[in-house]
Amino acid sequence: MDPINWSPLRFEPILKRLIWGGRRLGTVLRKPIGDAADYAESWELSDHREDVSVVADGPLKGTSLRTLVREHADALFGSGKAHPRQFPLLVKFLDANQVLSVQVHPDDALGRRLVDDNGKTEAWVILHAEPGSLIYAGLNEGVTRDQFARAFETGEFEPLLHAFEAKVGQCILIPAGTVHAIGAGVLLAEIQQMSDATFRVHDWHRVGPDGKPRTLHPAQALEATDFQAGPVRPLESAAQPIAGGTRETLASSDYFRMERLTLGAPTQIGSHDRFTIVLGMEGDSVVRKGPDGRPETLKAGETLLLPAALGVCDVEPRGTATILTCVVP
Repeated sequence: MDPINWSPLRFEPILKRLIWGGRRLGTVLRKPIGDAADYAESWELSDHREDVSVVADGPLKGTSLRTLVREHADALFGSGKAHPRQFPLLVKFLDANQVLSVQVHPDDALGRRLVDDNGKTEAWVILHAEPGSLIYAGLNEGVTRDQFARAFETGEFEPLLHAFEAKVGQCILIPAGTVHAIGAGVLLAEIQQMSDATFRVHDWHRVGPDGKPRTLHPAQALEATDFQAGPVRPLESAAQPIAGGTRETLASSDYFRMERLTLGAPTQIGSHDRFTIVLGMEGDSVVRKGPDGRPETLKAGETLLLPAALGVCDVEPRGTATILTCVVP
């Protein structure tokens, strides 16, 4: 029997500086960034190679997510079933101060064959968007493999890309094989498979910090791209009443199911048979296991992991709050 008295787990963010990053991870989401102007990503939950999340506080402070997976699998994932050897989902916040490169991610089979990594299906929820900011998601109808291949020679990719204006609250599901880019001025939350398998298609003719163009991956991108998928549009969702507010199912895939809860009164989340990831979108909440459980605050831009051992937890908004929850199917 696991001797740990489990409570909601908060992890230290892993901050990434990249050429397209900005300052919003600090100014909007209150991450502990430094003075630089290129903070691009905050990895909230990660079990990927050297980037492994560590519990930030409480009795398990300093324990890595990898250790929890290996030594407390029943408590984390639920007992009575096979457990993965790696935490399956990677959670991030991204600040696109500049447009990201056009990219495509492989599926599981191709990821393992080409880069010894998992495939990468991901979903985004937009937290902030400057007027006119764009999301590039999928290829326009009818774009062929030959047209795509020629664009590597001409550099004229933008006419091939399906684009729409980014709006706060939109959710976009990007299955593996979907060509995509996040436009300048967008701050978003991302949930994805535990993978960093990325093939760069186009980088808008800019250069990296060394003054040279960043590497493109034409052969891998051509192999990974799904030319039958066509344009990707924001997902449509309908709010359903629950105790304390409403729930919307935002994104469902073989790898995760994401919901948005808009709360004005207490409700319950979590399950004994799987972990639940909780992200703060707007307002403040308190999450705890029952009235005597250790309370954890959840503010906008914060993430908690509820192990299966916790079961059902109470969420109490302070005023009104919006949260995302994510589980594996």
